[in-house]
Amino acid sequence: QVQLVESGGGLVQPGGSLRLSCGASGITLDYYSIAWFRQVPGKEREGVSCISRNGGAAHYTDSAKGRFSMSRDYDKNMVFLQMNSLKPEDTAVYYCAAAGSLPYCYYYVTSDYAFWGQGSQVTVSS
Repeated sequence: QVQLVESGGGLVQPGGSLRLSCGASGITLDYYSIAWFRQVPGKEREGVSCISRNGGAAHYTDSAKGRFSMSRDYDKNMVFLQMNSLKPEDTAVYYCAAAGSLPYCYYYVTSDYAFWGQGSQVTVSS
């Protein structure tokens, strides 16, 4: 049984930082493209950052560039999203997702991702 479990969300003031973690069981993340998505009520889920199965540097959408940093820990089978300089518009539920048959991740098509975590709420508010 495959499980992705996010943690690290919470309430933070504007300008603050949070680090999201995504741990996997049942799959080895090395062989998957991994992405972080986020969603607010009434809007579609949007891509934030990803690392392709074929390797290379992490990719970031415009909303995350310069503020967020995605990384992997191969030994722990985990991925992380370090979020700095958070803004109220970053408030959302954040999901990690894994796609085994996707060599390059930067199109952020949700239907490409077979496995999803349960989501972690991030609230940026003073």
